[in-house]
Amino acid sequence: MSSASSTTDNSQLKPTYEKSPVLLEVEGLAKAVKVSASSGRFRAKKSVNLIENITFSVKRGETYGIVGESGSGKTTLLRALSMIAKPTSGTVKLNGAPIFAEGKPVGKLRGRIQMVFQDPESSLNPTMKVKSIVAESLRALNLPRPEVESRVISSLETVGLGANFLEKHATELSGGQKQRVSIARALAPRPLLILLDEPTSALDAVVQSQVLNLLMDLQREFDLTYLFVTHNISVAKYLADRIAVFYAGSIREIGPGESVFTNPLHPYTQTLIDAFPIADPDLQNLLNADIIGEPPSLIHPPVGCRFHPRCQYSQEICKSKEPELKEWRDNHYAACYFAREISERKKREKETKQMPATVPTAM
Repeated sequence: MSSASSTTDNSQLKPTYEKSPVLLEVEGLAKAVKVSASSGRFRAKKSVNLIENITFSVKRGETYGIVGESGSGKTTLLRALSMIAKPTSGTVKLNGAPIFAEGKPVGKLRGRIQMVFQDPESSLNPTMKVKSIVAESLRALNLPRPEVESRVISSLETVGLGANFLEKHATELSGGQKQRVSIARALAPRPLLILLDEPTSALDAVVQSQVLNLLMDLQREFDLTYLFVTHNISVAKYLADRIAVFYAGSIREIGPGESVFTNPLHPYTQTLIDAFPIADPDLQNLLNADIIGEPPSLIHPPVGCRFHPRCQYSQEICKSKEPELKEWRDNHYAACYFAREISERKKREKETKQMPATVPTAM
């Protein structure tokens, strides 16, 4: 159901922005936890960075994709940005204003950042009615009751549900309907930024497509800004304007979505693409390298580039010195000493595979 077909005035759902084209600025963000570093009676505690030195920016109205394997730090980033898990260090600005200082929220953050969680089964309270679930995100705004009721109905209609769902409980809904309720809850406060934590991974293929299309429709209609986390790089290809590739708690590559997919710079990005079947004939069989081994331990990470134990292109410098995130092409960055050489090699392989077969001459 398209939001345009709703009879309710949905203009109240549009976020109010300042004129700056950059909405979110993240610089040097880190989140550390204390873990036991030894066994025995007296266990030493060690500080372990789940994410570190995370720096990027998100433009107003764009979808910024975050991709990587499980445990790469994607969800930790969202939890830090939403203050579910307080960041250890770094700065984050939303619309030009800092959102925390010394690990505590500052300014009018409430309602400005909303999150849609991975599993609607666990993110919706089964004892609450849908109207209360959606209204939950408005509680901190101290709005008059009539406006709360209006926003709840408007949000539900916008995501393809309606007033007939107000009295239902979450247990009465399908998986797709539950995720639509989650999206409606995120829309109701008119957020500047919506964090999407693998919002379709718990849904079947048909419903996944419906929810992804809904998110795209909502973005066009309400000028929404998404930070979209997924382990499925093909979903990021479908949705994201720009993509950051996470590995072992840090960013390995950042670039425009099309550039990252058609000409990836980092070997890890290349193997992620290879891991998922892609219908695009230009991308099929482009990358043949297998991703070997397991992601590194964050307690005892490798010296140098964290990807080097799994990288077929690894050389001595990779094992001793961490590469910086460097711009190799226009707005396309990679943390790899040999990004250009690897990229050119893959480009030649692609061109060779696309050459027509030679027809033998008749004798």
